Amino acid sequence: MTNRTLTSAVVGTGFIGPVHVEGLRRAGIVVAGILGSTPEKSRLAAGQLGLPRGYTSFDEILSDKSVDAVHLTTPNRFHYEQAAAVLQAGKHVVCEKPLAMNSRESATLVRLAAESGKVAAVAYNIRFYPLCHEAASRCQSGDWGDTLHVTGSYVQDWLLRKTDFNWRVLADEGGELRAVADIGTHWLDLIQFITGRHVVAVCADLRTVHQTRLRPGGSVETFSGNGQTAAITEPVAISTDDCGCVMLRFDNGANGCLWVSQTTAGRKNCVRFEIAGSKQALGWNSESPNELWIGHRDRPNESLIRDPSLLSDSARAIANYPGGHNEGFPDTFKQLFRTIYGHIAAADVTRVPAFPTFADGHREILLCEAVLKSHREQRWINVTEVAS
Repeated sequence: MTNRTLTSAVVGTGFIGPVHVEGLRRAGIVVAGILGSTPEKSRLAAGQLGLPRGYTSFDEILSDKSVDAVHLTTPNRFHYEQAAAVLQAGKHVVCEKPLAMNSRESATLVRLAAESGKVAAVAYNIRFYPLCHEAASRCQSGDWGDTLHVTGSYVQDWLLRKTDFNWRVLADEGGELRAVADIGTHWLDLIQFITGRHVVAVCADLRTVHQTRLRPGGSVETFSGNGQTAAITEPVAISTDDCGCVMLRFDNGANGCLWVSQTTAGRKNCVRFEIAGSKQALGWNSESPNELWIGHRDRPNESLIRDPSLLSDSARAIANYPGGHNEGFPDTFKQLFRTIYGHIAAADVTRVPAFPTFADGHREILLCEAVLKSHREQRWINVTEVAS
């Protein structure tokens, strides 16, 4: 059980900050307060979320002795400095992806985390759909055989139009990669978790659909989906990727292909994979997250509906509702945070983390840099070519 005396604070009041607040509360963790980009935003968010405190500064959180862990849901360019400061303040940290803007920064964070002895996690929540844990368990079983190849995608439509604008489209705010770094890394983390295999080489072909976007009077919130266009103030040149294809090579010789898009009409937030093993295959779609397809050669295929009584031990541990009672996106954050804070409460340094760590976040940054190098040079890139 999670120690309910543990207390957290959340930095960031955009789309994902309140998601963390809700997930923390459902995991039984006290949320001391929230910090926005201004004291006024902090106060408003605290009031809307029913939190006791809207912090006035980041330093105020760091000096709050009641706070055990800090959740960073800020724009990407702040992650490195803020995560480093949290660790140096002697607090645990949970950071949204990507962990940093480059592998130099992320490697430093891995080192700081190891030196601090504190828990340092990255919020790759998609691992925590119960049937993704079930897929991982099956890939490690004797019924699986060898992983042969993997295909899949992560697609959205919230940046489909030229008038769709958010800080994420700007390279200096979110990084030189956008769709791959923002959502593609979720898929890459998920697949490596499920298969137990690391991607060692990539070959990428990316595209910027809108090389100029129209910045409105105020940046739109992520997934606002209101279809309304504010008064246009200026055209802005865009260099980050809207979509792209990445071929993959895994450390056991398996190959794969990932398609990423934030410009696919009608797909709001769709993650899919199909993994082929030498004895069976597995398929999953986040838009039907409570169903796992199991493919066979010599007998009828199966469809496993999420039911704790039918799942592996690891999947059952993160499935709280009986069969027929669906669990979805908000539940993944609850289960991720239960796992992280359970690890903190156990206070066992020999225990292997059952959640994405800063080392996982660093690996995803290395993959992003390899993808960008591959796209620019139009050739296969070994991940070791970008590792420092």
